[in-house]
Amino acid sequence: MAGQTVIVSGLNPAAILQSTIGGAPVAAAAENGHTRKVVPLSKDALQDFMVSIITQKLQDDKQPFYVLDLGEVVSLMEQWNSALPNIRPFYAVKCNPEPSFLSMLSAMGSNFDCASRAEIEYVLSLGISPDRIVFANPCKPESDIIFAEKIGVSLTTYDSEDEVYKIRKHHPKCELLLRIKPMNDGNARCPMGPKYGALPEEIEPLLRTAQAARLTVSGVSFHIGSGDADSNAYLGAIAAAKQVFETATQLGMPKMTVLDIGGGFTSGHQFTTAAPAVTSALETHFHNSPELTIIAEPGRFFAETAFTLATTIIGKRVRGELKEYWINDGLYGSMNCVLYDHATVTATPLACMSNRNNLNCGGSKAFQSTVFGPTCDALDTVLRDYQLPELQVNDWLVFPNMGAYTKAAGSNFNGFNTSAIVTHLAYAYPS
Repeated sequence: MAGQTVIVSGLNPAAILQSTIGGAPVAAAAENGHTRKVVPLSKDALQDFMVSIITQKLQDDKQPFYVLDLGEVVSLMEQWNSALPNIRPFYAVKCNPEPSFLSMLSAMGSNFDCASRAEIEYVLSLGISPDRIVFANPCKPESDIIFAEKIGVSLTTYDSEDEVYKIRKHHPKCELLLRIKPMNDGNARCPMGPKYGALPEEIEPLLRTAQAARLTVSGVSFHIGSGDADSNAYLGAIAAAKQVFETATQLGMPKMTVLDIGGGFTSGHQFTTAAPAVTSALETHFHNSPELTIIAEPGRFFAETAFTLATTIIGKRVRGELKEYWINDGLYGSMNCVLYDHATVTATPLACMSNRNNLNCGGSKAFQSTVFGPTCDALDTVLRDYQLPELQVNDWLVFPNMGAYTKAAGSNFNGFNTSAIVTHLAYAYPS
C-alpha cells in the first residue's frame, strides 16, 4: 500500500483506535476523501520501532519488552471475518490476558472464553458485558459458579454429572453446553481429549441428568486441541456434535441453538485449510439450522503473531567455537511456552551496541550458540545448537511470534520479572 507508515504507541490501544478512526469496528475510516487503514508493521518498521525504544527509553535500564502489533490483530480479525463470517469468536483469555490486547479485541467485536473467576474479572474490568462471556471450563469450583451467577455470566460447559449438580445448586438459570470429546484430537501439540469431553456412551446419560435437574442444555461444545492441529479433526467433531443435537431431540429436550467449535486455529496455512473444512462440515450437518448460533474459542490465532519480544544479552562465555549467551528473560518468564505449550522459538540479532551500522549482522559468520535465561536453574535454556553471529553484552535478541501462552504463565522465579508490554498502532496513508 502506497503512503507513509506512522507508528503510534500508548498504553490504551482501543482508545488510540477510537481517537484516530472514530472507534469503528472496521479498521478503516475516511479522511478528506482518502481511506486510512490500520496495517501490520513491516519487518523494517518493527525493527526501527524497537530500536527507538531501546535507544530512547532503555539506555540505562535494559529490561526486556514486548511490542504488540495492533495492525496485525486488525488483519487477523479481518481474515477471520472473511473466512468464517458466521462464526462468532470468543477469544480464549488464557492464551494471553494482556489488558490492552483484550481491549483491542473487544473494540473489534470479539467476545471472550473465560476459564476462571480471575479471567472473568479481567474481562469485566475492561467494561465488557457479562453476556459476552462463555465460562468454558467443564469443571469449576463452586465458588466460581456462585460468582458467575452473581455477576450474570450465564453460559457454561459441562461433561460430568457432578458439574450438573453444582450448577443446579448454585446457578440454576445458567445455560449449558455439553462438552464432548472429539474422536480425533488432530495430533495437536496440546491435546485436550485426555482431560475434557464426554465419551459417546456418556452423552445420553449426561443429557438426561441435566434434563432431570431442569437445566437448559443450549448446545454442544468441543475442542480438537491447541497448536498445529489437523484441520480434518473438525469434520468428525462437527458430525459428532450433530448426533448430540439429534439425541437431545429424541429425549424431548428443548431445541439446541448453540454450537461451540472450540479452538485449535493457528494463523497462516493451518487456518487457510481449517476454515474451508469447518465451513464444509457445517454445511453438511447443520445446513437446515437457521436459528443456530455458532461460536469458536480461538486463542493463539489472534495472539501468537501479534507479539514480538526483545531481550538484552546480559552475559557471554566463549568455549572454542561455541558461543554462550545469557539474556534477561527465559523459561521462567516469557519463554515458558517452550515448557507448557511445546513451542519452538526463534531469535534474530539486534546488535544495537556492537554493530549499529549492521544491526542484523548480515554477512557475518554464524556460530553454534546456546542462549540461557537469567535464572540459576540449568533447565532455563532457551536455545541450543542455534546459529547466531557473534554478539556482545548489551546487544539484543528479538523473538517473533511470542504472543501465545508466554506472559500469561510466567513467574518471578529468582526475582526476575516477566517482560513489560509496549503497544503501538501502525497505519498507512495513501499518497
